[in-house]
Amino acid sequence: MRPSLRAICVVLIVLIATVVIIVLPGVPPVLAVGLWAAVAVVMLGDLIASPTRRAVTAEIDLPEAAFTGMDIPMKLTLTPTARRLPAQVEARIEMPDGFAGEQAFAVTDGTGAVNLRGRLRGLHSIKSIWLRWSSPLRLWDIVPRWALSATVKVEPNIHPVSSGKIDAQVRMALFGVKDSNTKGAGSEFHQLRDFTTGMDNRMIDWKRSARRRDLVAREMRAEENHQVILCLDNGHLMREEIDGLPKIDHAINAALATAWAAGIGGDLVGIYSFDSHPRQWVPPAPGRAAFPRLRSEMAMMNYASVQSNPTLGLTTLSSHLSRRSLIIVFSDFVDTTTAELLIENIAVLNKSHLILFVAMDDPATQAIADAKVDGLDAVAEAVAASDMLRERQIVMDRLARMGVLVINTRPNALTAELVSSYINIKARELL
Repeated sequence: MRPSLRAICVVLIVLIATVVIIVLPGVPPVLAVGLWAAVAVVMLGDLIASPTRRAVTAEIDLPEAAFTGMDIPMKLTLTPTARRLPAQVEARIEMPDGFAGEQAFAVTDGTGAVNLRGRLRGLHSIKSIWLRWSSPLRLWDIVPRWALSATVKVEPNIHPVSSGKIDAQVRMALFGVKDSNTKGAGSEFHQLRDFTTGMDNRMIDWKRSARRRDLVAREMRAEENHQVILCLDNGHLMREEIDGLPKIDHAINAALATAWAAGIGGDLVGIYSFDSHPRQWVPPAPGRAAFPRLRSEMAMMNYASVQSNPTLGLTTLSSHLSRRSLIIVFSDFVDTTTAELLIENIAVLNKSHLILFVAMDDPATQAIADAKVDGLDAVAEAVAASDMLRERQIVMDRLARMGVLVINTRPNALTAELVSSYINIKARELL
């Protein structure tokens, strides 16, 4: 408990009255003593009439698991044990590092709710919650604390997978109406079938037609069982937060969506991560069957705070691969100087594999570059931001001229663009 602002004001008023009583001649000092006694009795009675911590029990309801970047509903329920609940109660959460959102919220009629947000992967606990209510005369603030043991496991966001969006997008593009109109454009033999009117004459297998003395067509399809490697740079540059999540978490969410899409497309999916040293390596396996393991491995990926070593990381990855693969590299850089080693090693990989380089734009940097300047400090910030964007584009252009496929987009559009790029690679048979 603690005195409220109203109690402090009352005490100050009585203090001023006491000084006046002492200063004025002819006023009996016992009057001041009576004032202080009256205030003490009122405050003590107000405190006794207030509900205490023992008069209330608190419980919170939280899901056991949640996705990064998505809301986590938390419900607080207060139950009176003796007296009635106070009319107005305020609650405040001791927020763990892995959560974001409003810490304080109101509790009405014994219930209150707030939406938290998982900003870091891992197991996070809400250890305590503070409540605050006023005494009947509002002379005291009662501030009890409850120890809690609510734990939430924050995992990579697979909402696009669980909602069916990825299935619909991939199946429509690879196996839908659009694909059936171009059947036969693939490079892998599928089956022989009788030639019918409307089919492309180039599909006719003349040797087999001569044997059968009837026209037979070869039906082709896109080759499957390609290797797709999700290569994640987990250095300190990927710890930068954009839209409330570190870049590495945006990359993991998009990588898992692509792994599911590749599984639907019939390809093999593996993951590889590195920072200053090579870290996780999961060999390529059928995408849909391997998805639970990929999800588990990415969920356990630590947040590193060291400088990446692309030379060691990408060279080690190359030693793991014995056939041409699609390597999706999620990485970041500051300027052309820090990107030089990354470019050199990607150029080496690009000779034997198909590389898709993925980077994320920071909307804050673009906003600073586009903002109206007002003063020398704003001009300096705008010039620095423009230089960063220009050097970033120089790196992207160099990669594109090398034949590397490049995605440079904002995090909220990353998953959609990456899955679309995979579908386009499959359709064009770039592997």
